[in-house]
Amino acid sequence: MKKITLLTFFFTCSLLVNSQSYLGFLTDNYSGVHGLISNPANITDSRFKTDINLTGLSAFATNDYYGINIWDTTKDGYSFDLEAKTHPKDINSGGLNVDVLGPSFMFNLSKNSSIAVFSRARAFVNAYDINGNSIAVIDDDSTRDFAFNEGSINVLAHSWAEIGLTYARTLIDKDQHFVKGGVNLKYLQGLGNVYGSGNNISINYDADGTDLGGGETTGSITTTGTLTYGRFDNFDNDDYDYKTPKNASGFGVDLGFVYEFRPDHTDYDADESSPYQFKDKNKYKLKLGISVSDIGFINYKEGIKEGYAINNNNVSEQDLETAEDIEAFLNSFYTKTIEGVGYKIDLPTALHVNVDWNLNSKIYLNLNTDFSLMSKERITANRIANVVSLTPRYESKWFSFYLPLSVIENNGLRMGAGFRAGPLYVGSGSLISSFTSDDNRQADAYAGLKIPIYQSQPKDKDGDGIVDKLDDCPKEPGPESNNGCPVEDKDEDGVLDDVDECPEVAGPEDNNGCPWGDKDGDDIIDKLDACPDEAGPIENKGCPYRDSDGDGVLDKDDDCIDQVGTVANNGCPEEVMEELQKTLNDFARVILFNPGRATLKTESASVLFEIISVLNEYPNAKFTIEGHTDSIGSYELNQRLSEDRAFAVKAFLVKNGINPGRLSAIGYGEKRPIATNMYKAGRAQNRRVEINLVK
Repeated sequence: MKKITLLTFFFTCSLLVNSQSYLGFLTDNYSGVHGLISNPANITDSRFKTDINLTGLSAFATNDYYGINIWDTTKDGYSFDLEAKTHPKDINSGGLNVDVLGPSFMFNLSKNSSIAVFSRARAFVNAYDINGNSIAVIDDDSTRDFAFNEGSINVLAHSWAEIGLTYARTLIDKDQHFVKGGVNLKYLQGLGNVYGSGNNISINYDADGTDLGGGETTGSITTTGTLTYGRFDNFDNDDYDYKTPKNASGFGVDLGFVYEFRPDHTDYDADESSPYQFKDKNKYKLKLGISVSDIGFINYKEGIKEGYAINNNNVSEQDLETAEDIEAFLNSFYTKTIEGVGYKIDLPTALHVNVDWNLNSKIYLNLNTDFSLMSKERITANRIANVVSLTPRYESKWFSFYLPLSVIENNGLRMGAGFRAGPLYVGSGSLISSFTSDDNRQADAYAGLKIPIYQSQPKDKDGDGIVDKLDDCPKEPGPESNNGCPVEDKDEDGVLDDVDECPEVAGPEDNNGCPWGDKDGDDIIDKLDACPDEAGPIENKGCPYRDSDGDGVLDKDDDCIDQVGTVANNGCPEEVMEELQKTLNDFARVILFNPGRATLKTESASVLFEIISVLNEYPNAKFTIEGHTDSIGSYELNQRLSEDRAFAVKAFLVKNGINPGRLSAIGYGEKRPIATNMYKAGRAQNRRVEINLVK
């Protein structure tokens, strides 16, 4: 009896919920005509000349009340009632989505526009605000009686067919920025609809509450609350002779745009008149799509809508069983509060945002969001579940593979898999998670066949990287600069004539095919000559030596480049050299040694570094380091000590960067005192190291 079907529909529909169709497959650039489902802009600038879908089916069902282990269901004796996990909440939800893409095709009108014609059949079931505790009470096998307060409930089932026309075209194609847009216009035919909404509903069922006499009893039902009930005009026929609803039609619209970021656009840009436009290649690094689908409604002009106050005590279950139909039962035992003909069912309007990242030529990562624009409280509207999915995929012309990972409203994380192999596409958005979970509450699958006619890959017979359609010499390799034709090399120097600045005379490539010259005649070729227009020695890289101050001492030998000096003073004036000698003498007096030894005291290091700084200011000057002692001790010992101390100073200077060729060291022992050795103060002055400029 259909009335039993309806009651079952009202109170057990929480086993289902809906979601996106063809999850994973729609992100594929080779999904062809299917691309218009998520975004009508997808069909232009596609990888297809033509794509013909023969048939495709996508079905999705899930709920947040029952959970099962799929493997357990294959065992003998499995009991769904006893072994399924339940998750009762004050508000459970569910629904169903079936999407059939019938014969459909797309083709290109021009370089910048495409068109598609499609047929589609769809069915939705939405169930919201179901009290899961009520289901748990009904499922309790320990007693036949039950009582529960359902509160509110919203249930909607709807199916319809679509015939649509899609137009899409390129809107912007400028350098690295590419934008296309599209629209689906759909004629809608309603195939059937029923909905119910209840408020403050309570039900008390007593299995033996009605005495039929003769010792027989039947159940009694006590209910309270209000119920709104709508259905298409042929729904209550018990003969199940289905007929398409009368006067149930409407129109729908889908709008979409796609932006592509093409940083390598110069590899694909071709002249407008070019016979080849690289249609066979994905040219983007990042793609962003945004669309709004299913704007519109179906008007069931002869649909029936009624409302009832269902406040009644001890209604016999036998009365329900023997009633002609649900409407007759409701009218007999409850008070009708609303009565009318005609209502509209809104399509599941939704916003879709899609981001596709091209990691390399065949590996992609896709982020997709489907967001319902319909409220759950709208009882005459279909609604998709909100979904966010992340799908890595391998994609090529004849084969693609997807691993969608998604989070669905009210049902958490799921993982699926799918593939496309030429004309066949098969997949599921929850295949992996369904078989790995012991509390699975969802299942979906899709499959179909099509006839894809891909954009052809260009031929390049001579392998010069220029496709034959753009190659003036398709059988001979040549550079792009010569339109694919080979370039001569008359002088056979390995530099082709189109870039050879001296095509008649052999020359190296790094001189653009011309021989190197020697303009200044200094026997250094211009390639190696730092001053190709002035003669100079090879040791100065072909440049002449300068004498900036004109004192006859070249800058390379002049310690005072900006001051006129003498050759004897390495280009410095006499007073400068006298000042230099005085500075050195002042420093040398505080070079200290350990008593009776040639080792420098630690505090002498800072003085010696000051001396090094002064010597570096005169890089061409030479110096003598002289060691002296007092007369205390033997003559031989003093001579050796003075020499050792002079060489110790020289070693320190050389170690810290002074060229040893600029230094000489000598020891004079006690031969050259500068004070008397009779007194202590005089002896202290005689123990010294001097650094003298060599003139």
